[in-house]
This record gives sequence, structure tokens and C-alpha cells, in this order.
Amino acid sequence: MTTTSESLETHTTPGEARLLPGAPVADAIFAEVAAAATRLRGRGITPSLATILVGDDDASAGYIGIKQRQAAALGFDSPHVHLPATATQADLHRAIATFNTDPAVHGLLVQYPVPGHLDYDAALQTIDPDKDVDGMHPLNMGRLAVGLPGPLPCTPAGIEALLAHHEIPVAGREVVILGRGATLGRPLAMLLAQKRPTANAAVTVVHTGVPDWARYTRRADILVAAAGVPGIVKPEHVKPGAVVIGAGVRYAGRRLLPDVDEACAEVAGAITPRVGGVGPTTVAMLFRNAVRAAERASQ
Repeated sequence: MTTTSESLETHTTPGEARLLPGAPVADAIFAEVAAAATRLRGRGITPSLATILVGDDDASAGYIGIKQRQAAALGFDSPHVHLPATATQADLHRAIATFNTDPAVHGLLVQYPVPGHLDYDAALQTIDPDKDVDGMHPLNMGRLAVGLPGPLPCTPAGIEALLAHHEIPVAGREVVILGRGATLGRPLAMLLAQKRPTANAAVTVVHTGVPDWARYTRRADILVAAAGVPGIVKPEHVKPGAVVIGAGVRYAGRRLLPDVDEACAEVAGAITPRVGGVGPTTVAMLFRNAVRAAERASQ
């Protein structure tokens, strides 16, 4: 396997970073999932991914629609419960319990965010860990920490898959993650530090509470921006020729505001696009977790 700098020299010229789109990565994962779903249906088992939406947020409803359309394309069932914005915590827990006890449901997610009067973390803890396709149940985070098999957090797993698909060497390289969030920074650090050909990196987690955080990002072979602060990573924060993964975003209405300034492409050796980078791989990992849950349940 070549080093990061060697692998990028054939794909870039000065001031022109190689793009790392997520769509071909997601397509490869979906092909794997579709094949597994076909095998399950051949045994009389239809894999399913159930969803719960609380309230009428347009963006959240749109995300549910994307998942339902993808489920149909893959041959999944996609049972859905839509609770009103006035739903109580008990209402939400009852909906989760219904899916938990349904043997025809293999994967389950509660669309985030939920209305402010509800406790999302409390709801998450009531999900059957084996049906937790987000990989965020405390038991599954514990499995990740000690290296036991289980559903993996989707965005971190998608980032590992993206790097592997684009043949970016990770083993032995210095990875710096800017952001320590429970859904991305922390689980990604655990994932990429594990002893695997597509991981096994020296990982540093830094965050905006560190005044000189750029001292760490400037030395990274692979920099993952996961702070959720628009434009925080600028060209001067990137080591020339480094791989830059933009994973943190915020939205202003429907406008996506990424952590990585687009000018970083002038310094990086490879970089995810502003739109269509990590996002498609996250959705693909949801379905990978779901089909694997169906396989476990059918054993």
C-alpha cells in the first residue's frame, strides 16, 4: 500500500485537490445490502427499517422520505409512525416499544431532532440495541469501545468506508478529528484506532475548546472536520497535501453550511465535495446495519 502522499500525487496537480465523492461508496454498499436482502427474501424474510417521526418539521419529513424510497429500492419494508408535535414522552416510548416487540421489524430509528419538550436520549435508550440502526444506543457504543460486533454509528462507519473506497491509506497515518461529539468525533476516533487494514491510525481528537487547535490540524495526514461550525477549517489550518473530510455541517434554512471552507481544496491533496461527500455514505450505513440485524435475527 502506498503512503498518503504517494497515492495523491497521481491524482492532483498543485492547487487542485482530488475529490472524494460519497455516491460511489454508497452505491457499493447498497449493492452489498441489496444482495443480502435478496438472500433473506429467498428464505421468506423481508428485511425492514422502521422509522418514527415526531412533529411536522419539513426537513425531517424529507429525510424520512429519502429513507422510505431507498427501502423500497432495496426490497425492504419500511413501517412508519408519525406522532404529532404534541406527543408526550410516553407516546414516543410506546411507539418504540411496538417496533421493539415486532419480530418483522429488524431496524428502528427515531428521526432527530424531536420537539424540544421531548428527551431524545431517553427515547434512544428504550430502543432494542439489536435494532438500533443508528448505532448510538449506549450498549452499542460500549460494543464499539471494546471491539465487539454490533451496529456501528453510521457517519463514522461511512467515513471509514469512504477512505477505503478511494484507497486513502489510514493505517499508521496521523488522523486529527476536529470535534468531540457523541455521534461523530468520539466514535470515529475509536473506529479508526482499531486494528484493521482500513483503520489502525494514530488518532488525535481536538475541539474548539482548545485555543491552539490548529496546531494539531496542521500536522494531520487526514483531517476530519466534525465541529459543526461553518467555515471553521480554512486553508491555513490544513497541511499541504493532506486528506480533508468535511463531516460537520449546519443548515441555514435549506442551505448547507459545511465546516470546511471551499478554499481548502487549494491546499489539500484530496477533499470531500461540499455536497455529496459523507452524507450518502451515512444513509447507506443505516441500511447495512438494518440488513445485518435481519441476518442476526434469522439465525
